Amino acid sequence: MKNRVIRVSTATATILVAMSLTAGLATAQGTAPATFKSKCAACHGADGKGQTPVGKSLGIHDLASTATQKMTDADLEQVITKGKNQMPAYGDSLKAPEIKDLVQYVRAFAKK
Repeated sequence: MKNRVIRVSTATATILVAMSLTAGLATAQGTAPATFKSKCAACHGADGKGQTPVGKSLGIHDLASTATQKMTDADLEQVITKGKNQMPAYGDSLKAPEIKDLVQYVRAFAKK
């Protein structure tokens, strides 16, 4: 009886840990569209093409372009974190996982 209780408790704990990790991952990935909309879309546009009035005036590159998509994840993380040219730095307002999620969100523009 005691062994059975321990096995059930261990199994329950394992399931709960797996569920919490999965929920955390889904939440992080689920925030990228909202983060992009609030931090990036004013210049880059919802589609990432940079065809907004601000994007056009600044000569923003299309995020789906070959040049952008050839950048490494580390390079894209660096640009988001430190900024580049006219782009502001977001390292103080976004956490590292949010920046990584944004990089993956930018990668998805190449598939559209």
